[in-house]
Amino acid sequence: MRGACLAMAVLSALSAPAYAIEVDGRIDPAEWQGAQHITDFRKVQPLSGEPGSQPTEAWILATPDGLAIAFRNVQPAGVPRTRQMVQRDFEQQVDRVNLMVDFDGSGRTGYNFTVSSTDGIADAVITNESQFNDDWDGNWRHAVSEDADSWSVEMLIPWYIAPMHRAEGGTRTMKVYLDRVIGSTGERAGWPVASFERPRFLSDFAPVVVPQYSQSLLAITPYVSGLYDNVHGGSDFDGGADFLWKPNGQFQLTATINPDFGQVESDDLVVSFDATETFISDKRPFFTENQGLFEFTTPSDFSQLLYTRRIGAPADDGNGSGDITAAVKVNGSVGETKYGVFAADEADEVGRSFRALRLVRDFSTQNLGMMLTQVERPYLDREATVFGVDHNWRPTERVSVETRLIGSQIDQVVEGAADDSVRDYGGTMWVNYEMDHGWRQQWLVMHFGNELQINDMGYLSRNSTNYGNWQVMRRFTDLPAESRYASKDWRARITGSYNNHGDRLQQQLRISRQSGLRNGSSEYAQININSAGVDDMLTRGNGVVKLPPNFNANFSYERPRKGNWSYEIEALAFSSGLAGNSKIGYSVEFQPTYFISDAFSVYAGVYADRTPDWLLWQHDNLIGSFDGGEWHFNAGLDWNIGNKQELRVKLQALAIDAQARQAWRVDSAGNAVASDDPIEDFSLSNLGFQIRYRYELAPLSYLYVVYGRGGFNQNEFSENGGRLVRDSFDLRDDEQLLVKLSYRFEL
Repeated sequence: MRGACLAMAVLSALSAPAYAIEVDGRIDPAEWQGAQHITDFRKVQPLSGEPGSQPTEAWILATPDGLAIAFRNVQPAGVPRTRQMVQRDFEQQVDRVNLMVDFDGSGRTGYNFTVSSTDGIADAVITNESQFNDDWDGNWRHAVSEDADSWSVEMLIPWYIAPMHRAEGGTRTMKVYLDRVIGSTGERAGWPVASFERPRFLSDFAPVVVPQYSQSLLAITPYVSGLYDNVHGGSDFDGGADFLWKPNGQFQLTATINPDFGQVESDDLVVSFDATETFISDKRPFFTENQGLFEFTTPSDFSQLLYTRRIGAPADDGNGSGDITAAVKVNGSVGETKYGVFAADEADEVGRSFRALRLVRDFSTQNLGMMLTQVERPYLDREATVFGVDHNWRPTERVSVETRLIGSQIDQVVEGAADDSVRDYGGTMWVNYEMDHGWRQQWLVMHFGNELQINDMGYLSRNSTNYGNWQVMRRFTDLPAESRYASKDWRARITGSYNNHGDRLQQQLRISRQSGLRNGSSEYAQININSAGVDDMLTRGNGVVKLPPNFNANFSYERPRKGNWSYEIEALAFSSGLAGNSKIGYSVEFQPTYFISDAFSVYAGVYADRTPDWLLWQHDNLIGSFDGGEWHFNAGLDWNIGNKQELRVKLQALAIDAQARQAWRVDSAGNAVASDDPIEDFSLSNLGFQIRYRYELAPLSYLYVVYGRGGFNQNEFSENGGRLVRDSFDLRDDEQLLVKLSYRFEL
């Protein structure tokens, strides 16, 4: 089957005349004359490879204006259509089509363009075979039409949308994947038979040969903003601009002057007492444009060498955030080698300077890259340099091997240190093996040195790690027709992790199942059985803490919209702390959404948990055990006022209550010894509220009017959780009104 698909894929569109495509959603045979016509759409979700339940056909045509794609999706009255309006970068399960394209055919970076049946769109960058990042927004054209038995989509993707190497001989070999999703059942039919549920996805796209075209673009996006502070009084006005120059696919420059980071986007509330930093994604346009080349990640959660939230983060002197004066980014290619250069500077004597260099070389079955980052932090008299090498190898169609090597050097004057320079290294390797009859295996090893430090510009949740796992997986897609399930994917994993001092952090057995239901819903269940081990981060460098065996088990269910309702539910049971399995905690979450109309929905959700033996660091080697509870209330509305306007209201209230149970001192052997040291109950409330109106003046040009309010309060006493949530509504540490206007001029 795969051979037949690939044979079809290499059909050339060289003879296609360069007709202009009118992007109106109506597929005119004269316009699409000479296009490559695809009809062999097969089920990839569930991943059976069987023909899709509903006929789908698509056309691919290269034109001087861009890559044109058309879909015709047969969907008779017996298959319900989703009429729901969606906002950009939506995640709702609705009728939709996807174009995914790797313009260089290298298997390193792809771009996803999604259009729903109501002409809503989403776009994302694909890296590491199957990692999607929807922070990026591109400028491309799309339209939808429908009749009684089908609906159709036309897209036009400009050639300047992404960096791409110079093609030889007047033709370009891209790799393409197309699919359509039926919202009411969740069925996904694609061409070729490739799946992001497999370790290899980008590499399995079908090669398509098209004529070589090139486009240039010069875009300037100035902005002005005004902010009124209703708590502290006063107003603030600002302005700046983003610049984008793409003379051709081989060179693209992005720059920004005095970028505005006003809160037109709101991050979710997070209150964390952990020793590890919380990762937050970045939606700032400059940092998302052409960012795929700079992706250098490892299997450790969210780890990467360039974490753009460092730029403009809290200043090194602790007073406010860094003030970015300017930043520039260059992407390009020379032959088969791609390069990227990144630089950003912050103002004033506490300002930091960030630099990054990226090189990538593609080969037929592998690619090799390197990345160098450097941060100067004059306030701390610190300079951090990190060097990484990444290698991706596909020796066969079934096997893929990914390797990362990282080294860091920190130069900083530290009182009492014998050497002002500290060096260390780390490395990871993971191997995926796709077997027959739905079986797969994965092996992963990881080492990070004690002094490996990449967090001046990157993100790593912890160093001092030695980790390995073996995972076996089995996918079932041939379930009986009377089963409520369309597919089940079972996984079993054994892991072990130690720090570099020989302490066992944890050994774990994990068993999980991901299931797709025939009504479009999804289920996930997982249980982790953990051995005894130590926590070497809880006391912040004041010794390790021995912990007994524990477990956690969770179940989640997500049902897409049926009628006027959709909902999500999740439940978790766990043991933790020094009590181990003798005390069981739990959490539950439920969030329904009610659709007043296809364009207007409201939601309200609650979350509650109880941790009966919650360990919190107090100071030096003193830790406290608390009976902790946490409650969230989330509510809001989404109103799509036509295709150009949207109104969003988002409310988040969070409360934590902790009743002190016992103080513990940690001895030199890691044992927790009961102590009479005083520890206090505490409680806190946190509020985040935003009303955001957005009007799209033109592509990537917006008027925002945003009202935001928030507050935080912590008490040295215990309090009822419901009362804490109610009290959070009175918090008012911040209250602001922001108006921002940005307009993109394309020259």
